Formats: sequence, structure tokens, C-alpha cells
Amino acid sequence: MIKYLGTRKSGDNGTLYVFLINGQQKEIREGALKQYPGCYEALPAAAKAKISANRAWLSKA
Repeated sequence: MIKYLGTRKSGDNGTLYVFLINGQQKEIREGALKQYPGCYEALPAAAKAKISANRAWLSKA
């Protein structure tokens, strides 16, 4: 069971995505979402749009 709980700012101004995974709360960085199957799919559309925008911005650099 994976449930999206929200976002939180990390100490270095990064964004952490907070999930409830099998009863345990996990804070996952954007770059580590691939390591947790099903987490990206559990994100709301607004969070997915923000990640897409970040990736587009990085590809321009």
C-alpha cells in the first residue's frame, strides 16, 4: 500500500515527497522516486507537473 501524504522542504531547500509505504512513513527525494516502485504513480497531477517542469529546466542547461 502506497499513499501520498504531501511534501516537505529538506535542509538544502530540496523537496522531499512524503509517502506512507506499508505502514511506514518515508521521505523520498525527487531523484530517488525510481527506487520506490509505485510512488511516482501515487503522486497527484500537480506534483507530477512540477517534476516534469524541473526535468525540462535541467535539460535546457
